[in-house]
Amino acid sequence: MSDPSAERRAIVTLAIAVEGGLIVLAVLLGWLLDTRPFDQFHANPRDALYGLAATVPMLLLFFALLRWPIGPLGKIKAFSEEVIRPLLAPCSVIDLLGISALAGLGEEMLFRGVFQGYFAGRLGVWPAIALASILFGLMHAITATYVVLATLLGVYLGWIYLLCGNNLLAVTLPHALYDFVALLYLLRGPDSSIPETSEEDAEIGTKSAL
Repeated sequence: MSDPSAERRAIVTLAIAVEGGLIVLAVLLGWLLDTRPFDQFHANPRDALYGLAATVPMLLLFFALLRWPIGPLGKIKAFSEEVIRPLLAPCSVIDLLGISALAGLGEEMLFRGVFQGYFAGRLGVWPAIALASILFGLMHAITATYVVLATLLGVYLGWIYLLCGNNLLAVTLPHALYDFVALLYLLRGPDSSIPETSEEDAEIGTKSAL
C-alpha cells in the first residue's frame, strides 16, 4: 500500500524544486542579461486590481474547456483528469496554494520579467511578447493544442504586463490565482471523487514535508 504522506512529500518537494528552480534561473539570467526581475515588482494597488480582473477571462476559458472539450481540447481535459488529478491527489489545499504561488512567481519572473524585458530592448515590444510567449508555450508542451493555448495565454499576460508598465505584480497575481482555482476545482470540484484533506491530515503532511 502506498503511503499518502510520502507521496505528498515527494510531490511538494518536486514542485518546489521545479518552480523554485525557475525563480533561481530567472535571477541568474536576469543578472547575466541585465534584466533583473525582482526590480520589476511594484506595490501598485491599481495594477494589483488589473491583475485580479485579468484572471476572469482565463478562468472562463478553463471552465469552457472542461464544459465543451471539442476536438483536440478533449486531450487536454483527459490529461488533466487522468494525469494531473491523480498526481496531485495527496496534496492539501495549502499545498495547492503554495504550488500555484511558486508557479506564478517563477514563470512570470522568467518569461515576462527576463525574456520579454530582454527581447523588448533589442527587437521591440510586440516581437518580444511574441518570442517570450512562444517560449512559454513550449514549456507547456503537453499536447500541440496546449502549446498553442499556452502561447496565446503568454501573449495575454505579456499585454497585461505591458499595460501595467512592466509590473510583474500584475501578471504574477492572475497566473497564481488561475492555477490555484483550476487545481482546486480539478481536485475538489463536483466532478472529482477525491475527498478533501482534513486539517489534521494536512498538518501531519505539512510536518512530514518539512
